[in-house]
Amino acid sequence: MTELEELVLTPDERARGVGVDRVVFTMDWSGEDRPGQLAEFVAGRVRAFGIEPADVDTTAVRHAAEADPTLRRGDLPARQLDHLSGVLAGLGCTLALWDTGTDSYEILVARTAELDPSELTHEDLPVRAWGSEPESTLVSLTCPGCSRMLVWELPPAETLADEHCDCGTPLFDATGNPVPGVTLDG
Repeated sequence: MTELEELVLTPDERARGVGVDRVVFTMDWSGEDRPGQLAEFVAGRVRAFGIEPADVDTTAVRHAAEADPTLRRGDLPARQLDHLSGVLAGLGCTLALWDTGTDSYEILVARTAELDPSELTHEDLPVRAWGSEPESTLVSLTCPGCSRMLVWELPPAETLADEHCDCGTPLFDATGNPVPGVTLDG
């Protein structure tokens, strides 16, 4: 049994052979399929651990975000996850992400106040606490010169300084910032 299973499954779930995949909530980067779905999942996992899910609600976060004129597509899920992470910390739990390399959030609730991100994996992919630094960053863009989609997976210290597309179009300057006319996806 992995340490992750001990953190995200109840003793009864482990005894019944429930897999970690059964307690993962997948949310697209742009948000929930229906309002309240994320909070319902988190509250259900907290209840499974025998803890009353006080304040596990994202309604106020959603309403505040809707009133924010600077809100962009994809901002609300991050705000909801920030809020729930703080609520869970007060309950002795951690909001965790399974880094699958997709543009979706793969969310777990762990019954622990701290996760050691260097130790936890699921299906050989890292699991980390929400808000902690990922092991790598996914950068994607569409080349303005040839319309080709380009994707890089970068370790934390690496940049795309002086990167060009195969068509010859410059994409990043010497400091790793996109040159004018280049827009990063997401």
